[in-house]
Amino acid sequence: MTIDANGIEVPCTARELYSRELHRQRTAAGLSYQGLADIVNYSKPHVYGVEIGTRMPLPPISAKFDVAFGTGVLFQGIYETILKEQPQKRFDHCLELEAKAVRIQEFSSNLVPGLLQTEAYMRALFHRSNPEASPEEIEDLVAKRLSRQEALRGDNPPDYWAILDEAILHRAVGGPSVMRDQLAAFLPRVNSGRSTIQIMPFSAGSYAFMNGFLVLLTSPDNSTTVYQEACGVGEAFDDRATVSRRIRQYDLMKAHALSPEASAASIEAAMERFNACESPRT
Repeated sequence: MTIDANGIEVPCTARELYSRELHRQRTAAGLSYQGLADIVNYSKPHVYGVEIGTRMPLPPISAKFDVAFGTGVLFQGIYETILKEQPQKRFDHCLELEAKAVRIQEFSSNLVPGLLQTEAYMRALFHRSNPEASPEEIEDLVAKRLSRQEALRGDNPPDYWAILDEAILHRAVGGPSVMRDQLAAFLPRVNSGRSTIQIMPFSAGSYAFMNGFLVLLTSPDNSTTVYQEACGVGEAFDDRATVSRRIRQYDLMKAHALSPEASAASIEAAMERFNACESPRT
């Protein structure tokens, strides 16, 4: 907020304007957080979070606010401005949720997810995608990604589930040695107390999200946010309809993927192939 000449707080960002206008419309309508939550079919903590600015007003809640208050496209318009001001914040917001999540479910079609990547695998990816970056910039990217993994190693880690397309096991990111070590690194997580990894085999044929990336992040209040990405373009959703649909699709992928035991065998077989790819030492 900024202060004008009359000493009045004025929103300086679209996000602040959204929060202030939502508070004004809700109080003017004489609605409690629960009352508004019932109207828009979201939870009370969710509506409260949107109003105070701790949750992004992801679609379609803005449209529901406009209907509830009869404000035309006011909230939808402010949300569009938020996206223009902070085009990358949707993923950043999901990273904040990831750090606090009690359950993380991921699917990836072509790369090992960041939470499972080794340092060498990360460096290989960052060097290829940022060919002009300096060594210092690459190391900064690696450090940031490694810091995300601390959540899985803490005293109270979230439940973690990953489904990986079989293609990931055969893509030698960084070369055979890096890839073999990468596969070995997540073998212990295939079927541990708090994590599960399944491989989606080629034999499964086509399935939902086979060309993209999907994350389901469940917060301590039991609300779930969806982040999905394809061709480098991502979007986040936390409305009940989208979340329910994505959870259903994820459950179907679980059913068609290999069991944890068969997944471990598939990973071990891929490791052996990478062993065979290495040139003999002289």
